[in-house]
Amino acid sequence: MSLDYATLDLLRQSHPAWRLLNSPHAPLVASFLQRVFIAPNVRVMAQADLAETLEDELFALRERLGAEVFPKPALDYLNDWAATDKGWLRKVYIHGSDEPHFDLTPSTEKAIAWLATLTERSFVGTESRLLTLFDLLKQMSEGSETDPEARIAELHKRRNEIDAEIARILAGDIPLLDDTALKDRFQQFIQLARELLTDFREVEYNFRRLDRRVRERIALWEGSKGALLEDIMGERDAIADSDQGRSFRAFWDFLMSSSRQEELSSLLDRVLALPPVAELKPDARTRRVHYDWLEAGEHTQRTVAQLSQQLRRFLDDQAWLENRRIMDILHGIEAKALALRESQPPGIITDIADTAADIELPMERPLHMPTVKPLIADIELESGDADMDAAVLYSQIVIDTAQLGRHIRHALQDRAQVTLHELCKMQPLQHGLAELVAYLQLAGDTFKTVVDEGTIDTIAWKRTGTDGLEYAKQARLPRVIFMR
Repeated sequence: MSLDYATLDLLRQSHPAWRLLNSPHAPLVASFLQRVFIAPNVRVMAQADLAETLEDELFALRERLGAEVFPKPALDYLNDWAATDKGWLRKVYIHGSDEPHFDLTPSTEKAIAWLATLTERSFVGTESRLLTLFDLLKQMSEGSETDPEARIAELHKRRNEIDAEIARILAGDIPLLDDTALKDRFQQFIQLARELLTDFREVEYNFRRLDRRVRERIALWEGSKGALLEDIMGERDAIADSDQGRSFRAFWDFLMSSSRQEELSSLLDRVLALPPVAELKPDARTRRVHYDWLEAGEHTQRTVAQLSQQLRRFLDDQAWLENRRIMDILHGIEAKALALRESQPPGIITDIADTAADIELPMERPLHMPTVKPLIADIELESGDADMDAAVLYSQIVIDTAQLGRHIRHALQDRAQVTLHELCKMQPLQHGLAELVAYLQLAGDTFKTVVDEGTIDTIAWKRTGTDGLEYAKQARLPRVIFMR
């Protein structure tokens, strides 16, 4: 990007990060959001919890600076920060909840990260960054070399260097990093680890922006539905196969390996125990930073899966046919709203007193019904002897799909693929056919799967009848394979 006057002036007017830095409330916004979202690696927070936390923060500031400094309630500030003219928070309704939730926008996280670089550092290392740059250049040069002889010569050179280092160690010459080199490399590790967590929000934001573009295209589409589906699915495949999509998938496959997780844990424990690193007083969360990566990555994966599920419902055939007139009206409203998005008219456009009008016609009122006094017979009550099982009133089954998803991910940690039949053998079905259907739903919505129509698997389970006896049940279906 060229940093000319016109570009910078446009960024000053439109970019949320610049607006945050220019805001008189920037110290409150940046410090509060950094403490609540970034430091504990919280991705989404409910409105009630966030408003209560901000109210405590405002109370402490008013006690110290005066009541006129921040006169509005906490919820008003949150809604103001999430408004279009600010864009520092994202306000959404998540699936299964009618309460608004808030999350940071990538621009806000960039601004807070830049503010963190303004503080003076007692130690600034440069050696490790130079070595990292050198290693990156070597990886790019060697990874793009097409001449086999050149690749083999480089491998021989590397092997000779390793042999020479082994010989020096056997001779008693063991080179060690001094305290300065250890501090330099640890600081660079912390910086890259924080930047990686920041990247997850931007990746999720890019997927949401793609989903919005797809919905805009649906709202303005005038051709056949087949052509629309082909166009939309082609673009989603293009995003998955883009540089960002492939990089995120490679990172996720690397981090999902159980051996890599164990190796990261052991390396962190060893490095944090070094005296020079302990002198830097690292954050306690550094020891579990790779689990923070996993949590942030899982949140991004769930967001992408939820967007795909919503898009499928948006394009449902039955809804398309039954509600065609309603869809045409809504598409017209969406098209007009999109046209006004960049240049919104000033003032209040419309005012709705209530979400619905209560209409009650005079002839709909029921006639007066006199109260009938019940006649109570003075007889003795008899106990009933009906033979019935009241336990059926409480035999409701709830399938924990989150537990099934964790079982699938755990099975894929040390192998590239696993069949549904193998999953049911490792963890037998507890709720019969309902649990098997839940596995199939996860196969279509959450995980990457392949169906082998030529191979039939038989999945068996046991069911306890009302008489207390166990009955064997089984289902035959084509082989379902879960893949990483």
